[in-house]
Amino acid sequence: MPYIASHDDTDLYVKDWGTGRTVVMLHGWPLSADTFDDLGMAIADAGMRAIAYDRRGFGRSDQPWDGYDYDTLADDLASVMEAVEAKDATLIGFSMGGGEVARYMSRHRGANVAQAVLISSVVPYMLLTDDNPDGVDPTTFESMAQGMQADRARFWTGFFKDFYGVGLVSQPVSDEVIAWSCSVAMQASLKATLDCADAFATTDFRPDLASFTMPTLVIHGTADQTVPIDTSARKAAAGIPGSRLIEYDGAPHGLLATHKEQLAQDVLAFLRTATSAG
Repeated sequence: MPYIASHDDTDLYVKDWGTGRTVVMLHGWPLSADTFDDLGMAIADAGMRAIAYDRRGFGRSDQPWDGYDYDTLADDLASVMEAVEAKDATLIGFSMGGGEVARYMSRHRGANVAQAVLISSVVPYMLLTDDNPDGVDPTTFESMAQGMQADRARFWTGFFKDFYGVGLVSQPVSDEVIAWSCSVAMQASLKATLDCADAFATTDFRPDLASFTMPTLVIHGTADQTVPIDTSARKAAAGIPGSRLIEYDGAPHGLLATHKEQLAQDVLAFLRTATSAG
């Protein structure tokens, strides 16, 4: 099952590993499902079914001209859930993927979802507004768009240093991880890259939080420069009833690479709570 046709016949590239209870993973911008390989292997080795797919416009999926709003992306997730016959599944959303989880919860009423995990997620609202004073200034996103349009390949080098927390004295990942991330980012279409950046920057998920009626785990680094924790995780955890927030002290945005062992332990422990309960 390398591809699944979405609701509008967009082909989505899917990785389906292991057997057992289904865990569907939504990747971050501007990468692909490959970023979940370490976590996916840990989930499959633990006796569960790990599914990750490339968002439309990214990786090996089709690159249509439109459909990069969160309603359409949530409908893509619904198509994947139906195709894999997911029941009592866990949804894991990293960064931009957290928004797809949130919109699926409200738009599709959390169908067949038993648990949710938000990792370095953009939920609930990234943009600085009068009623969201901890948000990110719109000029930041405007500058990003200008940088990508001027020289996308060059833009990624600086972007991923912040993404992984690379500084003068810190090097949480190798130079090769940064180079690989830049290469994966260039696989996406420019249209998808720009439209999705606008979507995660401007979509307000605060009304979606009430739809999280299942156990939810929120994980975020306190030094995340890409999606600041005060803008996102702390507010998401406060707005999702019964959720649990785990803060990684001093950690950057790219936890799937920088903290992969700790992340796998925390996610598996959470997944097992549903397994034991079932």
